[in-house]
Amino acid sequence: MENKKSSIGLKVALGIALVLFIGTGFYTSQLYKEKNETEAQLTKEKELVMNDLSNMAKQYDLAIGENEVANAKLVEAKERIQGLIDSLKVSETNVKSLWRYKSKYAALQKEMDVLLAENDKLKVENELLATSLDSTKVRLEERTMFTDSLLVQNTALAEVVENAAVLSTVGLKGFGVIERTSGKLIPTERAGRTDKIRVCFTVAKNSLVQAGDHELYVQVIDPKNNTLGVNEQVEFGDKVLNYSLVSKFNYENANLNICEFVLAKGDSDFEKGRYIVNVYNEKDLVSTSEFTLR
Repeated sequence: MENKKSSIGLKVALGIALVLFIGTGFYTSQLYKEKNETEAQLTKEKELVMNDLSNMAKQYDLAIGENEVANAKLVEAKERIQGLIDSLKVSETNVKSLWRYKSKYAALQKEMDVLLAENDKLKVENELLATSLDSTKVRLEERTMFTDSLLVQNTALAEVVENAAVLSTVGLKGFGVIERTSGKLIPTERAGRTDKIRVCFTVAKNSLVQAGDHELYVQVIDPKNNTLGVNEQVEFGDKVLNYSLVSKFNYENANLNICEFVLAKGDSDFEKGRYIVNVYNEKDLVSTSEFTLR
């Protein structure tokens, strides 16, 4: 009887042990499965963070590539992102590590939004300035002998500003006049009746030029290729300019109408034929015109 009871107890104990073994195996299997699922999810999220950082780096590359002179803040931010990508590649894949990288990414995203907004604003301002400078260069080019140099559009912004910050003239006209004793002037095309040659032009407004006293050189050449007026010389580097008069004026950042008078050589009369009128800003020819006396 006692042996029978012992056998039954042993069977019960074995049954309980078997159940516990099966339960432990199932629980262990579930833990292993959950571990693998967690690791897979963390790996996936790590890849997502890596992709986000890579896309952010590409945005910086695009913004930097649009500038001839790279924005130092953008370059520095791009380098920090690349460092974070390199670090993430070799980091452990765990919740704590991934959370740290996600936090850094969020901070970098906010910084990028600010930097790219500033960069876009700066790009628009530069484009507006470049447009204004291009327009000024075109007006100068139409009236100067430096057409090729003024057509160059891809020079550095500082160089463009320096080249564009000069006075130019428009509406240049020369013609003979008869001067009455009352001072009244009467235009004439007859060489024999001409007392003086009147030269008129407008100094064009240029906001890049500082207001104040300025001067331009006026040159009138008669049909025999003589320079009329004072016929004095001035040197600008290796260039010598013969001029008829120096037109001095006070420029106030607005269009300014100017008229000057040029006399014949000595007491001689004016020659019949074609006259050429040039206006120079130092050595640079900024306007030219011609007229004829009969």
